[in-house]
Amino acid sequence: MLKTIQKAAFCNLLFMSFLAQTACNKTAENPEIRFFVPKNFPQPTYDINKNPVTTAGFELGKALFYDGILSRDGSISCGFCHQQTAAFTQHGHDLSHGIDDKLTKRNALPIQNLAWEKEFFWDGGVFDLDLFAIAPIEAHNEMDEKLGNVLDKLRKTAKYPVLFEKAFGSKDITTERFLKALSQFQLMCISANSKYDKYVRKEGVNLSSEELQGLELFKQKCATCHTGELFTDFSYRNNGLPIGNPEDKGRALITLNDNDNFKFKVPSLRNVEVTRPYMHDGRFRNLEDVLDHYNKGMVKSPTLDASLEQNGRLGITITAEERTKIVAFLKTLTDEQFLEDRKLSEF
Repeated sequence: MLKTIQKAAFCNLLFMSFLAQTACNKTAENPEIRFFVPKNFPQPTYDINKNPVTTAGFELGKALFYDGILSRDGSISCGFCHQQTAAFTQHGHDLSHGIDDKLTKRNALPIQNLAWEKEFFWDGGVFDLDLFAIAPIEAHNEMDEKLGNVLDKLRKTAKYPVLFEKAFGSKDITTERFLKALSQFQLMCISANSKYDKYVRKEGVNLSSEELQGLELFKQKCATCHTGELFTDFSYRNNGLPIGNPEDKGRALITLNDNDNFKFKVPSLRNVEVTRPYMHDGRFRNLEDVLDHYNKGMVKSPTLDASLEQNGRLGITITAEERTKIVAFLKTLTDEQFLEDRKLSEF
């Protein structure tokens, strides 16, 4: 009898150990999702206290981000124009393609480090990440749907009421919860593990001589606008582009101020190697073309940024050798971990 009890106790102990190990493995494979600030980053602009990121909220936001149900005919998801391997841009497209293969008026900006953004889109037309998704959903050339219709469609599914309950405690699908869930996914699109990041954080990675020289040249010639660890000052500037679409006046469309004509947001240069083509209208195919524009492609206009006209000369002097070194440095901003992170992937 004693041996039987001891055997049963031993078996129970083995079973409990198995359960504990299984739970441990599951936790390792699917760790809790929590927002974080990289060591070399400033504090975010987004108030994380108003929408704390949770695993369930993130998973709901991820499901919504990759679901065509947000569009009129089910064909266009957020992930259609924002592809992870291209730092969540629409790779290779000058102008983004929306529903019915309609062209939008601008190139898709990357979805990365949005917690540090003050405004969104090339013209800064949205001032809160939690309102960000409404514009593409309701744009006739993007998703061409009404937000109310999206919520109704979600309510009729078997999947989403359950996900909303896990994330927010009840099956109610509201505008606020919908938008906050999408924000939670986008808040976790944090790119901070490039070669450059590991170098500045002294994590055992060094830049090559060419990359270091490129960094110094970048500081001298580019950091007026592309400053700090986010590589942008978040301003809006006219960078001397020949006018492509005269109706797209950039920031002036929002402010209605002629002093803002043809000013567009200074984009972050993180992952710039993979976010081509470049500029708000995708006119440049490679980084060399971009630098050539700043060297000799400037067009003078009333709102041209003052930093781009010095001592009677338009642009920034960049030799061919300097261009090669700057491009070498810019490629150190590519974050392969971010581009391949399964946590952020559709499949």
